[in-house]
Amino acid sequence: MFENIIVKTPGKSYLNGLTTSNLGKPVFEPLLEQHKLYVEALEKCGVTVTQLPASEEFPDSTFVEDAAVLTSDFAVITNPGAESRNGEIKEIESVLKGFYDKFYYIKSPGTLDGGDVLQAENHFYIGISERTNPEGARQLKEILEQEGNEATIIPLKEFFHLKTGIAYLGDNRMVVAGEFINHPAFESYEKIIIDQEDEYSANCIRVNDYVIIPKGYEKTKRKFNEAGYKTIELEMSEVQKHDGGLSCLSLRF
Repeated sequence: MFENIIVKTPGKSYLNGLTTSNLGKPVFEPLLEQHKLYVEALEKCGVTVTQLPASEEFPDSTFVEDAAVLTSDFAVITNPGAESRNGEIKEIESVLKGFYDKFYYIKSPGTLDGGDVLQAENHFYIGISERTNPEGARQLKEILEQEGNEATIIPLKEFFHLKTGIAYLGDNRMVVAGEFINHPAFESYEKIIIDQEDEYSANCIRVNDYVIIPKGYEKTKRKFNEAGYKTIELEMSEVQKHDGGLSCLSLRF
């Protein structure tokens, strides 16, 4: 069960943030509305939401997930792979000191984005991507294992971040798309398989009694509902334009 979630309001500078997509430039007012509805959906899930103000100097900072990896006992402050995002960790660390006493840090030359880290109970999967390098993954694996967890490093072939194509729902059940459908690291899990045309909806989040999914993916919604989950659908168009998904917008603990 999650009790706390941290989010951050997007600033106008978000419109000029990093992206690899060809979906067009985000529109600010719909972006703010989508973020507002995201916060309301989280509150419906029974958590306390801490909302940080916009930081115009960091265009991508609304994607707070990348700045930290959180467990029940400790926090790991990352070293984001995009140089323009390194300064984001200062605010996140400061806020997290209100919740955690134990901290670890990913140090250069290691880089790590939180979007490349998936927790399934006490097993963590760490993706090596354009933003997370082998040294950053190694450092996190070492930290996690010394704290009694398991960790598996997975070089990515297709997806931007690990959690772009996979989510853990609890109860030994994974949502998988693309390169993860037949990946040997996940063969022990029961799987909800997302079709290629619906891959964006693989980035979903289980928050207590609900699974929050992007709007417009009826086949995905039906699979979740048939598996017994209550779903909340959210429009994510302006977030998707900058490679973002539902998990990117919050730190959940």
